[in-house]
Parts: sequence; C-alpha cells; structure tokens
Amino acid sequence: MDKILRINMSGEVPGFKIEDLGDYEGLGGRALTSAVIYKEVPPLSHPLSADNKLVIAPGLMSGSAAVISGRLSVGCKSPLTGGIKEANAGGQPSQMLGKLGYAAIIIEGKPKSNDLYKLFINKDGVQMTADKSLAMLGNYDLIDKMKEAYGDKIGCMSIGPAGEMKMSAASIACTDTEVRPTRHAGRGGVGAVMGSKGIKVIVIDDSGTSIRAPKDKERFKNANKIFAEGLKKHPVTGEGLPAFGTNVLTNILNEAGGYPTNNFAFGQFKGASKISGETMAETEIARGGLATHGCHKGCVIKCSGIYNDKDGNYLTKQPEYETVWAHGGNCGIDDMDVIAMLDRIDDDLGLDTIEMGASIGVAMEAGLLQFGDANGAIRLLKEEVGKGTPLGRILGNGAAVTGKVFGVERVPVVKGQAMPAYDPRAVQGVAVTYATSPMGADHTAGYAVGSNIMGVGGKTDPLKPDGQVELSRNLQIATAALDSTGLCLFIAFAILDQPETFNAMVELLNGFLGKDFTADDVAELGKSVLKNERDFNAKAGFTSKHDRLPEYFKNEAFPPHNVTFAVTDEELDQVFNW
Repeated sequence: MDKILRINMSGEVPGFKIEDLGDYEGLGGRALTSAVIYKEVPPLSHPLSADNKLVIAPGLMSGSAAVISGRLSVGCKSPLTGGIKEANAGGQPSQMLGKLGYAAIIIEGKPKSNDLYKLFINKDGVQMTADKSLAMLGNYDLIDKMKEAYGDKIGCMSIGPAGEMKMSAASIACTDTEVRPTRHAGRGGVGAVMGSKGIKVIVIDDSGTSIRAPKDKERFKNANKIFAEGLKKHPVTGEGLPAFGTNVLTNILNEAGGYPTNNFAFGQFKGASKISGETMAETEIARGGLATHGCHKGCVIKCSGIYNDKDGNYLTKQPEYETVWAHGGNCGIDDMDVIAMLDRIDDDLGLDTIEMGASIGVAMEAGLLQFGDANGAIRLLKEEVGKGTPLGRILGNGAAVTGKVFGVERVPVVKGQAMPAYDPRAVQGVAVTYATSPMGADHTAGYAVGSNIMGVGGKTDPLKPDGQVELSRNLQIATAALDSTGLCLFIAFAILDQPETFNAMVELLNGFLGKDFTADDVAELGKSVLKNERDFNAKAGFTSKHDRLPEYFKNEAFPPHNVTFAVTDEELDQVFNW
C-alpha cells in the first residue's frame, strides 16, 4: 500500500487526488488514522465541521495472505466524545483497499450543497457521483442498489439514515463476504462525520488485482502457518468462538456476576440462558442458518454466524456478545428473536448497538419504558430513532445525552461514550481501560476481561484493584499496535497464552514488511499511537479528570458480589507512566 486517496468535499465540485504516503510511510490501521487526526485536525474544531477529517485505513497486512488480517480502522474527531476516535471493523473493505494499494482514504472539507455522493474505487481509478436517490435509504436497500449497479463482487462502506441525520451514535457499515452491511465501525459517531461530509457510500471493486506479496516469502509463509495453527489449537480461538461466537461470554459473565443488568443495577440476569451463545447457536442451526462463519476472507477463527427468523429467512448476522447484552440483559429483554431484530434495525439505520442499547437502558431507567419491554424497545428504535423524531434524536445521540435530557444520574459512560457489557465493579481491569482509554469507555482498547474472567495470560482477581493498572496499561499498548496491523483483536487470547504464537505473529509482520521487529518494537509502536491520541485529547481540553468512572460506581455496591470500583484516582493517573 503506497498511496493515499484524499477527497476534498469543500469545492464547488468535490474533487480528489492521489498522493504518496509522505510522513505517514510505514503506518497502517489505527497508527495511520490517529497520526492523520493528530497532525491534520485542529483539536478544538467542531466534529461536524469542515475542519474535521474522516480517515479510513486498512491494516499494514490487509490485502495479503496473512490469516485474519482484514480489520479496518476509521478515525476522526468524535462527535460523541469530543476527542480522538478510532473505530474498528471487519468485513471485506480492508482487504480490498489493501489489494488496490490504498493505505488510506482521507475525506476532508464539507460540501456546500445538500447533495449526497457515492464513491466508486477500482484498479482503473476513482469516480465520484452525486446521487440524491440514495437519501435516507437504509443500509440493506442501499447495498442492494449498489449491487444492481456494480455487480456482486464489490465491497461497500456506507451510512444509514442515522449518519445522514448526524446522530452521535451513527456507525459506518462494512459489507461482509455475502455483501451484506453487517460489520460496523460502530463507536464514537464516525457515521455522523461521514454524513457531514456528504458521502453516502464508498463502493470498492478489487477485480483484476492480486494479493499483496510479502517482502520475504518463505519467512512470511512459515510464520503464517505457525500462527494459524496456534489460533486453531487455543481453546478460545479454536473452539469457543467458532462454536458459539462472541456470545459464548453471556453465560461466562453471568456466572461471574459481572453481567450488567437493567442499566448496570445487577450483575446477573435471570434470562441469560435464553440469550446465551449456546442457545443462539442451537437456534441458528435449527433454522438453517450458520453458527460458524467468517466476516472476511482469510479468517480462521470464524466467530460470526447467520441468524434466520422463525420461517428460516435471513434476518441478521449472528449478534455479537455486546449487542446481545446491550439490547438484552441491559434492557431486561430475554427474547433472542427480539434482540436479533434490534440488531437488524441498528445495522440498517447505521447505529452502534452498544450505544443504542445503553441509551434505551437509560430511557428505561427514566421511566419511558419498563425494563423487559421488548416491543417498546423496537418501537423506540424503529419509529423514533429511525424517523428522526425529537425523542429519536435524543436517543440517537447516545446514553449521555439521553441521561441529561431525562435527568438520570446512573448513566454508564466515560468521556460521553457508553460502557460495554462488563460491569466495572466486577471486572475491575476493564474498568481501568474504560476510565483511561483515549477513546472513552471501550472494552476493545484493553481487553482485561481475558485475564480477569478467563485467566488468559495469567489470572488477575476481577474484584480487587491489585494489578489492574499494569494489566490495562500493557493491554492498551498491545492493542494499539495490533489495531495497526489489520489483525483481529481476538488473536490476543492465543498470543497471550502461547509464546510460540506470539513469536509467529511478530515474524509474520517481519516477513511481510521485510523488517526485523522485536517484541519491544511492537510495544513502541503501540506507545507511539497512544501518545498521539492522548496528546490530541489534551489539546482538545481533556485532563486527568476525564479519566474517571461515574461516581456511582465507587459508591453503589454491585450485587451479587456487593463490591464497588476500588482502583483509586491516583492509580488511574499512573496508567500511561511507562
């Protein structure tokens, strides 16, 4: 990948140019998105203004034969948090952009008209076309229309109505191997930024291209084999995730008493077994769907699936654990078909399932609905958010806004972003990540759940503060580096437990890039990414006081363990003192 596609939407007629990497040479994925935002976006700019930029970057190895290397980073200044944002997605676009030679697409400026644009990219170049007929289409109808126009070998990145309405919970959809808009760069409102730029869809056709060749073919090939074997033999990446998807965690977290229920009021949900990964996989198979499926070519874990309705018709991809929790236990709903429908609506409207489940949970706390009101949740999402009513715009701008409007104290957010499916009192390592990540509350930024709950890479007591700061620090550094490679975060289970698999991962990178990176070099990459992100946030007005959980997590004991969050503010301030 040796070029950047830079699109300027501010002229009388939007234009684009292709340029070399320049100062961004050697960067990919999150390292590249965060470097561009740090260098080119004024930290005090409004996230929906012409000054903000949307950066789309495949990982360093995307488009190659490296297994599970199809992750994509999307970066901007977040309209949800007001700070820097990197949202990560699977699907086909990352691999396709890599094969076309693009290290990044940078979208800047803001159109003077209300036109909507589609962008078509293939080996012959780039076409940009205004198309008002796309206005307010849901992602599913939009992608069907793109397939009619460009064939079924394409990949797409798109926004739904939520992105056009510039809601702060709006996502960017990436199509999967069936060209369905099911993989989302969900967090932080990246879809609203794409909407503010007037881009409805980016269509990618990599026909006529070849996979990217490694610099050292034999070194790469040998490392790739060892790496893939390590992933397949680990009990999480080789057995649990392929069999039951990420939702294998429902029973695990519920048993551990860390499953946030009814807007983080309780740690166990009576209906958990009805919406568990085991139950979901059984349902998928019985209805002719799939319990094991890869979201992009080259995935060897295959933690996704296909969820059909009661009549055997496709409804949505297999809902992920965080989605099942957000629309399930968090809202007191134990009907898997309802949760799958809510997932489908979120994907179609272009919304982050975590943020929307949290928003509805806060609305339930406020008394707009009763916990467990499944039909009411569907109505709020489809009829209010989907149609952009005043109530819908409140909910669609996230849990923090919803809490302010309805006077709710118990709002589970950090830096304006909703917490995912692990209570910070019962899983205190991930709570440190929630509090201190530059991204706002984000489990993927430093997934301490592996150590706290499953003993991956060593066991750290989830109910005590001891060791949590060091755990989160090391994981945040490693994750920032991984997000730059294009490799899926789920490889962490294997590389933390299997030294030979970790070494193979480093060798894979070396074989592909023709480098001699050590483990320390990989850590330095992660540190450099975090430094850019934290420096940007500091210039945007963030201080250590923003690296905190809401006070009620320190004061409100959490059943069944009846514990509070016990990591002190002084300890939180040490996370980035490496």
